[in-house]
Amino acid sequence: MNYKIVLVLFITCFLASCKSIEKHNLQVTKLHSVEDLREDVDKVYTQLKRHHPHLYQFTPKETLDFKFDSLKQAINKPMDSRTFYKQLAAVTKYVGQGHMSISPPSLRYSKKERKALNKTKFDISNLDFEYLDDTLFIVNARKDDSILINAEVLKIENEKPQDLIKKYEKIIASDGFNTTFHQRVAGNRFLRYYANDKGRFDSISFTLRNSDSTFVKHYKRTLKKDTTSLKKDSILPDSLLNKVKKIKLTKAEKKAKKIERKAKRKHNAKYGYIASRDEYTRNLNFVGKDSTVALLKIRGFSNNKYKDFYDETFKTLDSLKSEALIIDLRNNFGGRLSEISYLYSYLTNENFVMINPSEVNTRTPILKSLMANTTPNSLKVLGGLLSPVLVTIDLFKTKKKDGKLYYNFKPSKEQEAKSLNYKGKVYVLINGNSFSASSVLSTKLRGAKRATFVGEETGGAYNGTVAGIYKIYEAPNTKVRARIGLAHIDAPSKVTPDGYGIIPDVEIIPTYLDRLNNVDPELEWVLKDLEAKH
Repeated sequence: MNYKIVLVLFITCFLASCKSIEKHNLQVTKLHSVEDLREDVDKVYTQLKRHHPHLYQFTPKETLDFKFDSLKQAINKPMDSRTFYKQLAAVTKYVGQGHMSISPPSLRYSKKERKALNKTKFDISNLDFEYLDDTLFIVNARKDDSILINAEVLKIENEKPQDLIKKYEKIIASDGFNTTFHQRVAGNRFLRYYANDKGRFDSISFTLRNSDSTFVKHYKRTLKKDTTSLKKDSILPDSLLNKVKKIKLTKAEKKAKKIERKAKRKHNAKYGYIASRDEYTRNLNFVGKDSTVALLKIRGFSNNKYKDFYDETFKTLDSLKSEALIIDLRNNFGGRLSEISYLYSYLTNENFVMINPSEVNTRTPILKSLMANTTPNSLKVLGGLLSPVLVTIDLFKTKKKDGKLYYNFKPSKEQEAKSLNYKGKVYVLINGNSFSASSVLSTKLRGAKRATFVGEETGGAYNGTVAGIYKIYEAPNTKVRARIGLAHIDAPSKVTPDGYGIIPDVEIIPTYLDRLNNVDPELEWVLKDLEAKH
């Protein structure tokens, strides 16, 4: 009897799941009525007004009201969710906050379909793009595609990349009035914007030019290599059988292998290994004439552990008495405030406060984030059970001052400088993709007059950004999602006019020719400047 009940429940849940997937996919692909589309515009704007603490910082309320109202009036015929997403994003970009984004809904798949997809690969993920001098090119490529590095993209299917990027720039939001972020991020995340524009694709063709040769490169989703084990009764040559036969290790060899694996895991965690890209998030090298200049390349502040890496790095710099430190924050989109605070503690000899208390619109930002309509019901139930704890934490961290609410993240408290803090000359390399936490770090260094900045204006604003905690809201009809920051993150240092990034002391914009010639003009300038000062 119990078995039958379980079976009935299983079948019921399975059918309900299938029906839910079918219903969702119909919802996101059908043409929505004008009334439903206008309702979603209102719903998203209401969420922004309710939760975004600096909604009118860069665009006055009456102007933003007019833009949302104009969008509603312009919607006079049915459209699908993807078309609506593009029109809505073209308006929300005027909020002027790069962390605030609009994304189209995706199709859902059954368990069987997901399992089948997991058995495939799409080698287009091996490619990284950059956009310089109105040229989209492959700046990096992994595995068999390494021969494509620096190849210019002439067409994607039958469209020119310049036309596509102009279209994508219309929906890309940056912090304030900054413009360097647009083309930089459109190149760096080109495939993401392309997928948002076109929807999921399983094949794509590029027309490429490499030197004087023009050719077409096709990519399509294919099955991964068969990794099933060979059958015992396979008829194989003795030489091959010996290769595939499992080698029996001694106890000492097993122990050595275990120690080796543990050391590798520790190393990968310290340097932030990214398996899909076969590269590390954090690297320390020595460059320049006698390799005496330290080059600290940080691709992001979000991957694995970091304290051991920085402890080891600055211990090394102290022992070698390095004359200069170059911190490369180009294409660093940010990450943890705790990590940039830890790094900064090695770059100052004074106690410091990394950020100000963060302005918020609610006393319970964590709970608001958790209880969004995109949160799975199971997590909402857990959130409900934990709500007394979460509310207590929120209330403890939130204070009211001058009629405004402020949330205290840990980096808003005073911290001590490290005893091994670096006292030499510091250079920071920046570009339009230096964003979020990397811009906060740059602001702190600029405000303390601790570094010379080389490159181009950062995409992240000098005076702060709305981020830290997010609410992901899904519009009821189109299922388009809005990512809304709930806290204004800013360093104590401020500049006027508001709405721009960290302006470099020495502006250097790389060219496509630099990439072709394997030249790093920003790094070369720093090394020449150091030589001239000897």
